[in-house]
Amino acid sequence: MTQATMDLVKSVSVENMLRQRDAVMERIAEAKRLIDEADEIAIKAELGPVSGYISDRYSHGGARFGHADFVDTMRKHVDASGWKHLMNESGIRTLMDAEARKQWDSSVYDLKTPELTLANVTSTFTVLRDGRAELFERGVIACFRGLSWDYKTNQPFKFGKRIVMRCLYQAQVGPYCQSVNHHAADKLDDLVRVFSVLDGKPEPDHRNGMYMHLSDATNKRPIERFIDLEYFEIRWFKNGNGHLTFKRPELVEKINRIIAKRYPNALASEVR
Repeated sequence: MTQATMDLVKSVSVENMLRQRDAVMERIAEAKRLIDEADEIAIKAELGPVSGYISDRYSHGGARFGHADFVDTMRKHVDASGWKHLMNESGIRTLMDAEARKQWDSSVYDLKTPELTLANVTSTFTVLRDGRAELFERGVIACFRGLSWDYKTNQPFKFGKRIVMRCLYQAQVGPYCQSVNHHAADKLDDLVRVFSVLDGKPEPDHRNGMYMHLSDATNKRPIERFIDLEYFEIRWFKNGNGHLTFKRPELVEKINRIIAKRYPNALASEVR
C-alpha cells in the first residue's frame, strides 16, 4: 500500500483486515465444500440431502446455501461490510459530497462494491485523494443548485447573507415533533465542509454531522426551533423549512467565487 493511501487510512490496519477477510472466505468455502460432501454421502445412504435441513430464509441480498453462487454471494456481503468499515472508520467518507455518499451507500446496499483486495483499496483511496478538490467544489455546487429559488432571500446566481432550505425537517406531526430530513442534512454537511476548508480548518467528520446537530437541537429545544453553529444560524418552522443566516461573509464571498468558476457568466456583473 502506498504512503498516500496509508495517510488516508491511518486508523485502519488494511493489511490485517484483508488477511482476516481471506481467512473468513476460506472457511466459508470449506464449509460449503463439507456440506456438499455430506450431501453426497447422505444421499447414497438414503439419509439426505442434509443441505435441505439448512434454512434458506434470508433478508435483503441474503445467500441461499443451496445455490451454486452461495460462496460468491457471501464474498460480496463480506466485502461490502469491509468497504463500509474502511469508509466510516478511516474518515474517508468525509471527503464525499452528498451525491457521492448516496452513490456509495447504494453500492454497499446492493452489494456492488469492488472486491476487497489490496489493489482495489489502494486504487480507490488514491482516486478519492486525487479527486478531493473536485468533490469539494461539487459539494458547494450541489447545495447551491439544490436551493429553492421561490424566496427573495435566495439569489439564483450566488449565496447571499441568508438562504432558505425547503424540507429541512419533515412536516410536523405533533405539537413539537419534527424529524430531520437526511437529504437536506447531507447538503448542509457539504456546505459546512466547504466553509471549514476555506477557513483553513480540518474537514469535519461525518459522524458529527448536521443530522446529529439538528436532531439534538430538536430533542433538547423543540419549542425554540433554532440552532447557532460556527458558520451559520438556522431557524426552522412548522412547515419544515429552514432559514440559514451566514456568519462569515468573507467565506461566503469565497464560495461565490467557486460558483463563478463553474458558472462563469453568473457573477459577471459582480466581478466587473
